[in-house]
Amino acid sequence: MLETAITLRNVEKYYSDFHVLKDINLTVRNGEKLVVCGPSGSGKSTMIRCINHLEEHQAGSIHVLGVELNDDVRNIARIRQSVGMVFQQFNLFPHLTVLENCTLAQTLVSRKPQDEAESVAMELLTRVRIADQARKYPGQLSGGQQQRVAIARSLSMRPKIMLFDEPTSALDPEMVKEVLEVMGELASDGMTMVCVTHEMAFARSVADRVIFMDHGRIVEENTPAEFFDHPSEPRLRDFLSQVLH
Repeated sequence: MLETAITLRNVEKYYSDFHVLKDINLTVRNGEKLVVCGPSGSGKSTMIRCINHLEEHQAGSIHVLGVELNDDVRNIARIRQSVGMVFQQFNLFPHLTVLENCTLAQTLVSRKPQDEAESVAMELLTRVRIADQARKYPGQLSGGQQQRVAIARSLSMRPKIMLFDEPTSALDPEMVKEVLEVMGELASDGMTMVCVTHEMAFARSVADRVIFMDHGRIVEENTPAEFFDHPSEPRLRDFLSQVLH
């Protein structure tokens, strides 16, 4: 197995004249849990969306599981088969049941037989503690339940890496805990994870490493203990004083 899951080297990203990512250098080891935090507009979500080519970088290099992310559509397809992503919004198909949402990609992309796909889906819905809702439609579920379905759907493709883009930001406070618990269980199982989140308690308890971004740059990265208890950058100290109190 490769020791390194994700490598970004000198990555630059622009939206027209807006320089959103500036000389990003980052390595994520296999099995590592990395939390990315920072103020709105700092480039956090753009960075992880570049990792599976939902956003295209203009300079530098990105390697995922040894494959370079470039204009080669075969490379993009290979990476997307190995990388699952969960978004702020659940992006479930409203006209499909929970079970159908979790089997669609398996049957269309992986060409699994329907019964095998349903077996995998039910296993994962059980894992995220929502198997009893398998026959319901997304609109019949709470936000927290829908996000757990979205996690199960991503896991159904057996990814080696999971990306989370502020997965609890659209949830009511009482629903955040159930989603974070599922993510914590994934982390304890050894899944490689990159998670953009403002949930600082989750970062402290689950992350192997936390990075802070501001104005398109990685300003500080460290272990959770050093990151939260001994921040060295004034900008990070100011950010933590706002989110922790």
